Amino acid sequence: MKKKFITVLALVLALVLALATLMLLSACGAKTEAPAESEAPAESAAPAADASSLKMATGGTTGTYYAFGGIVAGVLDANVEGVSVTIHDSGASKANVFEIIDGEADMAFAQNDVTYYALTGTDLFATDGAQTGFSVMAGLYPEVVQIVSTKDITDISQLKGMRVSVGDAGSGTEFNARQILDAYGITFDDIEVQNLDFGSSATALKDGKIDAFFCVAGAPTTNIVDLCTTTAINILGVDADHLATLQSNYSFYTSYTIAGGTYNGVDADVDAVAVTATMLVSDSLSEDTVYNLTKCLFEKAGEMEHEKASFLDPSYAVSGFDDMPIHPGALKYYQEVGVK
Repeated sequence: MKKKFITVLALVLALVLALATLMLLSACGAKTEAPAESEAPAESAAPAADASSLKMATGGTTGTYYAFGGIVAGVLDANVEGVSVTIHDSGASKANVFEIIDGEADMAFAQNDVTYYALTGTDLFATDGAQTGFSVMAGLYPEVVQIVSTKDITDISQLKGMRVSVGDAGSGTEFNARQILDAYGITFDDIEVQNLDFGSSATALKDGKIDAFFCVAGAPTTNIVDLCTTTAINILGVDADHLATLQSNYSFYTSYTIAGGTYNGVDADVDAVAVTATMLVSDSLSEDTVYNLTKCLFEKAGEMEHEKASFLDPSYAVSGFDDMPIHPGALKYYQEVGVK
């Protein structure tokens, strides 16, 4: 009798165990079901095909590339599923091109003119040769070529024979100066060239040691703002005919209007030219990843607390890149929104 009781008890325990197992499996299966419509997660970008940690090269820690890059990276990191983005400081445009090529960065800031030089092996990259392995994701904001002169100089054509600072030797600014002067039929042999940085140039103009200088930066630029509080200046414009000549040789230039009143004493609008701060990406990134990054960049621009974010616009993002490759993922987004 005792044996029979033990046998029955064993059967009951086995049955209870089986039922418990069945309930556990059922509960696990329920987690794989789609959530009810009322519980659906907020819409976000689809996971990237090569979901990973992405490194973004910016610029020096005191510059705009670093500050704005940190904000952009934070928004991308928070909103593009499957991708994390971190930034690091760097030597900016030319150095950043090599960081992508060498695999030290997946994304990087660079001016579009420097990008063009890298792709064609010209000017800044004349000794390095043409580079590959990277493409354009988006143009971000304008970096204006501001030509500051003393009050008695009102036109670029008057710079012949003058003392002109064209930026640091070998810098992007020096090439911009050479190209713009060339559009006016002026060579470096026709001026007294000085290679000063922006701060030193402003001081030299104030002290009467130079007659004009080139400065490539967002407008207003602090050095120029400070200068015109004590010194009467002009900002020299590039007229339509000379702009056409310039763009026929260098398609990376875009037109830009410096609004009157941007600088003290410069009351009328100035028709200037600009190059573009650009986000480059490695060609090794998948189409899905770059599509999601590009889409997020523009759709979340309103969440970026930085003055440069106001320029983020798909139409502007593709201007000044006629002779440069746009990454297929970015191109897919631009085609979707009708700007390509």
